[in-house]
Amino acid sequence: MLAVRVIGLSSIWAVAAFLVVGGLISNLYERTAFAGFEAVVRAQLYNLVNSVTVNEDDFLSGSPDLGDLSYAQPLSGWYWEVVPASDNTFGRLASFSLGAGQIAPVPTDAEPFDGQYRRSYLTDGLDGERVLVEEAEVVLDADNHAARFRVMGNASVVQADIARFNRTLALYLGLFGLGSILINALAILFGLRPLGTVRRALSAVRTGRAERLDGSFPAEIEPLAAEMNALIDNNRRIVERARTQVGNLAHSLKTPIAVLTNEADAIGGARGRLVAEQAGTMRVQVQHYLDRARVAALTEGSVARTPVGTSLERLVKVIRRLNPETNVEAPDAGTLGALVFAGEREDFEEMVGNLLENAAKWSAGRIVVSARADGPERLVVAVEDDGPGMTQEQMEGAARRGRRFDEAKPGSGLGLSIVSDTVSQYRGDFRMARAPIGGLRAELHLPRTALETMS
Repeated sequence: MLAVRVIGLSSIWAVAAFLVVGGLISNLYERTAFAGFEAVVRAQLYNLVNSVTVNEDDFLSGSPDLGDLSYAQPLSGWYWEVVPASDNTFGRLASFSLGAGQIAPVPTDAEPFDGQYRRSYLTDGLDGERVLVEEAEVVLDADNHAARFRVMGNASVVQADIARFNRTLALYLGLFGLGSILINALAILFGLRPLGTVRRALSAVRTGRAERLDGSFPAEIEPLAAEMNALIDNNRRIVERARTQVGNLAHSLKTPIAVLTNEADAIGGARGRLVAEQAGTMRVQVQHYLDRARVAALTEGSVARTPVGTSLERLVKVIRRLNPETNVEAPDAGTLGALVFAGEREDFEEMVGNLLENAAKWSAGRIVVSARADGPERLVVAVEDDGPGMTQEQMEGAARRGRRFDEAKPGSGLGLSIVSDTVSQYRGDFRMARAPIGGLRAELHLPRTALETMS
């Protein structure tokens, strides 16, 4: 389905775009958040350096105040520490949050100092958190007293903040993406509505409710509608020409066949009967193939509509008149008023008439005719008799042209063959089975249309 493919492809593209955009935003936020966090820790490192000196006893001294209460809370993840970095310097200064605890520095071969004797790295804190360590070695005075300054910030808090941002971002992008996909689907469906109008118009032409594509179409669809109308008109002309040619051919063959028949009567004897028999076969065969050509032309073009009830009533009356000793059960035409065959009346009556003739020929005195709808586009007409019926092998061969199972019965052997051929031309189905009343049940599965579509 075109709409499904277009919506599916656009949705896939939208999902991929939102994933890429979401990834970029998340990565940008993470980098920005960490850069700001590193800047804060580095600034506090500089503040710590400016707050520490060496006293006259060569011990580290000072009361650093980094302006953050987290350094006063034990195991907060925010710590600072100052330790000697030269042999002439003693003592140790640390934040209250660090106390006597130790966070081992990363070896310098793993994280070396830069040219300004600074380095930055991540390591584990005292309470299982991850901490960012900003570290520097500084010479404090002219006597080369040196100390290592370390400020540690709780990186787990930043990572948790980034995770919360990612969840919120995913929620909003998901809602926005879903809304975008729905709006996109509605826009595509709205944009494809004219194609649905064309489809319904074509269906109306196919089922006989209209003769052309009528309606207002967008400028993009109008040329297509015009071409389809031209094709319909051309097809109608072809059908009419085929009908005319079929009629002309039928009339042109009648006279030669009649002459052959008359000459056969004049010749008389065995030879005359042979010629007459062959001429009769020619007449039947020619009529059969002319009818098939007419049906093929009609089924490929505009198809007529035939009320099933009216035609069945007419056929049943004929059979009852020709077979007064046979009880023919059939539904009342009024009960089948809504059942309409999508085809020519002559073809419908030829198919059902052949089945009725066959049933009357073999019936022991009872024939049952029924008709019903089989879904919105099909109908079923069934003819049953109480005769001897057929074996499965006979049913399979009954539709073969010229096949007869009893030479004592009159007929050319073309009846069921004509039915089978005509049904196939209408893309229907011809089925035979054992009838509940004992004989043969012949079913025609044919196209149908609604009564209001008749033209």
